[in-house]
Amino acid sequence: MFMHPSGSELAELAQLIERKKLEPVIDRVFPFAGIADAFAYLEAGRAKGKVVVRM
Repeated sequence: MFMHPSGSELAELAQLIERKKLEPVIDRVFPFAGIADAFAYLEAGRAKGKVVVRM
């Protein structure tokens, strides 16, 4: 299934996540104060999932 950035498809993704049919992989969570560290981690190419910056 190829996704396009549309409201209806984003809603479908949200439903899949809610039903536990799709689970995003989060590699690391950085605090907002550590945003430079988050970018350095991404640039190093070691992330195996999403990198999140918590605000």
